[in-house]
Amino acid sequence: MHDDDLANLYAPFGLVVTAGNITLRLFRDADLPAYAELISSPLFQDEKAPYVFGWWARDPVVRLREGLQWLWRARASITPESWTLTMGVFEGDRLVGAQDVAAREFGKLRVVESGSYVRLDAQGRGIGTLMRQMMLVLAFDHLGAMRAESGAITGNDMSLAVSRHCGYQLDGTEITMNGDLRVELQRVAVTPDTFIRPDIDVTVRGLTAELREQLGADRTSLRVVLGPE
Repeated sequence: MHDDDLANLYAPFGLVVTAGNITLRLFRDADLPAYAELISSPLFQDEKAPYVFGWWARDPVVRLREGLQWLWRARASITPESWTLTMGVFEGDRLVGAQDVAAREFGKLRVVESGSYVRLDAQGRGIGTLMRQMMLVLAFDHLGAMRAESGAITGNDMSLAVSRHCGYQLDGTEITMNGDLRVELQRVAVTPDTFIRPDIDVTVRGLTAELREQLGADRTSLRVVLGPE
């Protein structure tokens, strides 16, 4: 089955965001072998740091099984009330990371949250910043978001540096759990006014009327905050 055929069956599969040789798109089943390799490859210089993802410490077999379940569950649960777009980050044809963007009641709140990671051997070349900027272009310019939120565990200076480069500002802290570890999470937030845009053009394809409706980003839902035409 061709990609266009898949998108015709399920609109989220048609969403593609590109900038230079970096592409963001929803994970498809054909990507799962590359995804399995991605979440088995090193992601952190210090794998014992408190900010290493809780799921990383799990047995590799369990990590893969739960990772696949997460992708399938997220894809199947995209509704106007709650959605998560689980996008692979491709440098050319190579899968180098993952970029998620999620929302609850997007048509009313117009707020998104995000999470991301890049494999260790692809870090240090600006991919982490660019893929976050690409996600924000999608959220602000094409979906009509008014705010994007994220966070990093205290000590994860690289993640917070990426946030600063995108225009995120500090937005308080909270105490939470990372796996079995109690940690402090630094919250950050960015708006269209503080967003630092990438130096290259970002192109968004496949954001059809059907997909807008599925995400709660169609004109009817946004009229709650935009006001009548």
